[in-house]
Amino acid sequence: MNKLKLIIRSCNYSSRRIPGFWIILVLCISLFGLRLSVQCAAAGQKTDIAHESASTDPSKQSGPKKITCISIIWEDYQGKKLSYPSKLFVDSVMKEIYVTDSGNGRILVYTHDFYPILCIDESDGIKSPIGLAVDPDGYLFVAQSSGSNQKRARISVLSPSLKWKKDIFFEGVEGSDNFNPKNIAISKAGRLYVAGSNSRGVVVLNKDGTFSHLLSPVDSLGKGEEQKATICDVEIDSSGRIFLLSEDMGRVYVYDDKENFLFKFGTKGGSSGKLSRPRGLAVDDLSKRIYLIDYMRHTANAYSEDGHFLFEFGGRGWGKGWFQYPCDIVVDTAGNVLIADTFNQRVQVLKIEEL
Repeated sequence: MNKLKLIIRSCNYSSRRIPGFWIILVLCISLFGLRLSVQCAAAGQKTDIAHESASTDPSKQSGPKKITCISIIWEDYQGKKLSYPSKLFVDSVMKEIYVTDSGNGRILVYTHDFYPILCIDESDGIKSPIGLAVDPDGYLFVAQSSGSNQKRARISVLSPSLKWKKDIFFEGVEGSDNFNPKNIAISKAGRLYVAGSNSRGVVVLNKDGTFSHLLSPVDSLGKGEEQKATICDVEIDSSGRIFLLSEDMGRVYVYDDKENFLFKFGTKGGSSGKLSRPRGLAVDDLSKRIYLIDYMRHTANAYSEDGHFLFEFGGRGWGKGWFQYPCDIVVDTAGNVLIADTFNQRVQVLKIEEL
């Protein structure tokens, strides 16, 4: 597999855009005898679950949904099982899917049709990965927590060929010694928006990795006093809108590409349509929906692009379409919804259709 990795990553990012490359890649994978058993069983064994829209505003209701598990990602190219997958990322240029395999301290890369092709681990300078992002040029930005060998948290930057380029530390950030990056989003201008622990708001870094400023929404929970909100996830949609998710507040804050505040949505709570401990956010530019994954309720909520609650799906369980303490959610380039089903040790791929 190391030889195959060198073949793949020796290609520059532009050459990997060529469709014929994937034909060659599949042939290489076959020749190397890789196990590619990550897909669900046959179509007759797929799980369909219908969900009614739960919006309280009739004008915002979008009708019942059919949700089908079309694939389950649960192992790498050698058959080694995932261990507590926690973060997901989709590279829209290469249509690749990145999975942070937290229990094994590595990042796994899959093709758009869910075949495993790469493992990024300690041999690539990655020891304690959390969130990640890929810029339009193919550079990989990996948030890494502090550890025994590295006393300071950082963002490690790897080239498209997985060569280590540099580590970005959080110089100039208040409380930087206790800041652990969790999630990264990259704007069209190349700025890095970093959500992390022990920080109110998100840390904004310039393209060269130097500190720029903090983007900190101010809000209150219930009748409590206003305070700067902690942010656990950050996403940027195709129009440049910035979405900040607060697990503590159970709310999403939306800004335009100039960081002007637009609106907020979400209600803290444990019942349908509310958010108990939301940990992951995804924006689907195709369906114009926003998805939130709720760690404690074991569900995903869907909202309209202006923040109106539409429907939810999931619940605690072990079968297809059910989750155990899910941690993240993304939408791939085909419109499929991927969920890091953390305590079920897998990533579920779901197709959502109108009935």
